[in-house]
Amino acid sequence: MVRSLNLALIVLAAATMTTSGFAADEDDYYRLISVATSEAPTDSRSKNWKPAPDGLALEVSGLTVLDDHRVAVAIRKGEVWFLDGVYADPPGEIKYHRFASALHEPLGLLKHKDSFYTVQRSELTKLTDTDQDEIADDYSTVAKGWGVTGHYHEYAYGPKLDRDGNFWLTLNIGLGLKGKELDRTIQDPVLGYRQGRWRGWGMKVSSEGRLTPVCAGMRSPAGIGMNEAGDMFYTDQQGNWVATNSLHHMREGAFFHHAEALASMNLAGSTIHGVEKVPGGLPYPQALKQFPQLKPPAVWFPYKKAGQSTTDILLDESQGKFGPFAGQLFVGEFTQAAMHRVFLEKVGGEYQGACFPFRSHFASAVLRMAQGTDGSVFVGLTNRGWSSLGTAAYGLQRLVWTGKTPFEIQEVHAMRDGFELVLTQPVDVTSAADAASYECSSHTYLYHSTYGSDEIQKKPLAIEKATVSDDGLRVRLKVAGLRELFVHELVASGLRNRNGEPLLHPHAWYTLNRIPD
Repeated sequence: MVRSLNLALIVLAAATMTTSGFAADEDDYYRLISVATSEAPTDSRSKNWKPAPDGLALEVSGLTVLDDHRVAVAIRKGEVWFLDGVYADPPGEIKYHRFASALHEPLGLLKHKDSFYTVQRSELTKLTDTDQDEIADDYSTVAKGWGVTGHYHEYAYGPKLDRDGNFWLTLNIGLGLKGKELDRTIQDPVLGYRQGRWRGWGMKVSSEGRLTPVCAGMRSPAGIGMNEAGDMFYTDQQGNWVATNSLHHMREGAFFHHAEALASMNLAGSTIHGVEKVPGGLPYPQALKQFPQLKPPAVWFPYKKAGQSTTDILLDESQGKFGPFAGQLFVGEFTQAAMHRVFLEKVGGEYQGACFPFRSHFASAVLRMAQGTDGSVFVGLTNRGWSSLGTAAYGLQRLVWTGKTPFEIQEVHAMRDGFELVLTQPVDVTSAADAASYECSSHTYLYHSTYGSDEIQKKPLAIEKATVSDDGLRVRLKVAGLRELFVHELVASGLRNRNGEPLLHPHAWYTLNRIPD
């Protein structure tokens, strides 16, 4: 998922968060409650908090909300637990009940009808309690068929359910395969790439258990989720072939970035065809022109500015119970123990949009998220094997909207000659109409086989005019020199609301794949 980081890098990440606009008063709007963590919370309201039973390392790798005010969590040790009392505020004693065990690294959990589903390293498994004693007694294979060479990095994630009743899962690439691992791979005869079968692919499983390859080019696709329109997305993490963290629309025949996934291109059922050459060492816009199967991400997350290792995807379906961002996506962040927010729109039939800082200072790495019945968000934590900010090694927290609306950039819309900002509160007209209140620049990345990419071809862009709507909730920015397939960084540090307050988070990063007509 994410590479090991030394202490110096962790310190740098913390400094980045401090200087990039994360505000100390995020707690005023979204409050963190420690339900169960490896360390006792420091909040004085948590005096009734008690640790998990001895020997239970709650390294949450899967998370689903139940209708009876409980949650179910998968843990990386290979078990599924039910937790009761998770909505208490202040937190109190949690009741733990083990539902399933002896699983092989489950990295997702879903409750569907009367059963639970999880993707183990080698299969999608259905867990059913047939005698109603709250212990799974039927472990059934729903689907399998992807390669497992034994390489440590061959994680398998999911499932998530779409509106047609299909399960979706994603498969990691094996990195630096050697020895007996290579003996268990397949090889593309034209390009020469070797990987386990369907490694680096997004897969769909029908309700009847039919496994179908959909799209390819994934490196470490740790997060899967659906947007409000019902389309499926995944997140990827920076590494070889992957310039920085990214969010992608999964659809048939799309190739994203990691070339070694093409090892499975000639298998029966492949939706990727005709790739004879993979360009390398080119700026991303040029690589897209030379590689027609390559599709840009809907959103790039600039490295360290907007996280270092993206994870789960959550759609806010609370209809306002979680604040003013209903219908938007939230994306987990591992290394910086944070959460980002994403606004998407379609331009020319393709998704693009903006990412924003949202909430920092979780107790540990954010790996899984699920929305509770009251609109709050449960957050599963584990930093096992990698480093992250935070005071705990693992656990479960709950993020609760306080009812107070933060002053934020709610949406960013691409326009023919700039951007329109939609705000959560009416703005002060004097500051909003002053072009000096804003800064804009753009950059792209290199598409190459080495690890990550610096921001390249960076260019400051002039804000020529700022026009405020009559209700004060929209600001139209005329920006000179927009560039397709570039990330546009917007900073509204001079913007104020009618009370003279600055934005909680003044940064937005818009991935401009297409300029509207």
